[in-house]
Amino acid sequence: MDRDEEFARFVDERWPVLVRSAVLLGCAPAEAEDLVQTALVRCYVAWSKVRGATNRDGYVYRVLVNCHHDSHRRRWRRERPTDELPEVPSDDLTGQVDDADAVRRALARLSQAHREVVVLRYYAHLGEQQIADALRIAPGTVKSRLSRALAQLQTDLDVAELREGRAS
Repeated sequence: MDRDEEFARFVDERWPVLVRSAVLLGCAPAEAEDLVQTALVRCYVAWSKVRGATNRDGYVYRVLVNCHHDSHRRRWRRERPTDELPEVPSDDLTGQVDDADAVRRALARLSQAHREVVVLRYYAHLGEQQIADALRIAPGTVKSRLSRALAQLQTDLDVAELREGRAS
């Protein structure tokens, strides 16, 4: 298989997970697709390095996180956050959408560093060493960030509502 075919297969397999990971890192869905495209362009240019990496997914997630950091550094933010969302007809929503929104809100309240380790651990299913490699931090730092993030999520009201909803 040549380089282009191998890269195309890699992108086909990982595109949805990478986009959802970018959304969980705090991007709007359209912005997440742009971010993943940017990261994958960088990976394509360095495909020989990606291909030779002991952990391709970790390498690609590192590029994705770097692109995310870069976009926040140079982005002019026209949108203004608000505490109240516009009214949405309730018949269009499902419990899954509500749960996903609650998770996104809870993740948004975490610091960027904490959000990154939570997303990479529990959504991307990377191990502690893989996360450490992807974020270029020590495995102990991954553990402490993850511990602090989970403690914060444990007290988050949106997460508590999710737990209560499942208990009833």
